[in-house]
Amino acid sequence: MSIPIRIATAIVAVVLPTAAAAQNIYPSKPIHVILPVGAATGVDVIVRKAGEALLPRLGQPFVVENRASANMVTGADACAKSPKDGHAMCALSSLSIAYNPLTISALPYDPDKDFRPVVNMFFLLEGIFAKVALPVNSVREMQALALAKPGVLNFGTLGPGSTTDISRQWLEEKWGTKITGIHYKGGSAVVQALATGEIDFSRIGAYNALALIKSGRVKLLALGGDKRSHLFPEVPTTDEAGLGGIPPSRPFWALFMPSAAPDAAARRINAEFVRLFQEKSFRDFLDTQIVLIGTGTPEDLGALVRRERELAGQIVRKYNVPKQ
Repeated sequence: MSIPIRIATAIVAVVLPTAAAAQNIYPSKPIHVILPVGAATGVDVIVRKAGEALLPRLGQPFVVENRASANMVTGADACAKSPKDGHAMCALSSLSIAYNPLTISALPYDPDKDFRPVVNMFFLLEGIFAKVALPVNSVREMQALALAKPGVLNFGTLGPGSTTDISRQWLEEKWGTKITGIHYKGGSAVVQALATGEIDFSRIGAYNALALIKSGRVKLLALGGDKRSHLFPEVPTTDEAGLGGIPPSRPFWALFMPSAAPDAAARRINAEFVRLFQEKSFRDFLDTQIVLIGTGTPEDLGALVRRERELAGQIVRKYNVPKQ
């Protein structure tokens, strides 16, 4: 039996707006999140926790992919080449977005053209760590040992020219000695090398080593920040330990999408992260991870990247860091 024209027209009038509205729903499928570090690192733990908390609001899960490599290049490149529909994003650090373009000559991505800023998540508090077997219990004692044995002590880094490697060079200059760099693909690999005694010391995000600190498998000699952490009140700040000004000063982790991703998608994710990071339960969780909340607008993140690039340029020039 045929449908009268007036009824058919009414059906179309109802169906078409509904279909159009469905196309505008975001997100309409899982969000692929690329991390340029290994699983169980601090930023991995935080992003996965955020994805769980945001699932009821977004209606779609975060699907996290870990793409660890030296200097975090592989993950950033994969993000730049991801689909542009807003359902792919990545967490990038100041190393990926500010330092790599100054220290890597054949960088496969362009941090200025390939990424849309979404939201800065947090600033990192980095610690000075030592292996348990090393006969030092303070930064001063570490300095004395480095002076007594130039070139003997080694230091875990995230790759040649990385922010951690620049920290090593800074220590060499400040202490007037030689420290050997040993390179790894991520903070978790560095702290595991400390725990097994493979390296002597390092400067790395403290959240990568929380369990190892508490179990006594690594030594935390100093911690970044303006004041001592209530989690480790006996540990001096880097300023108190005589390391004020060690670069980089405020490393960050932020979310980016490929540059052609819809603005509406970026702003939806921004709004959800800003809201989540202000909720007491999530703020309390972030406090246990030893990070400082850094959320703001996408424009705030863009300005932060520009400032960090300028600072990175000054540091790279000062320490004559060659391009790889």
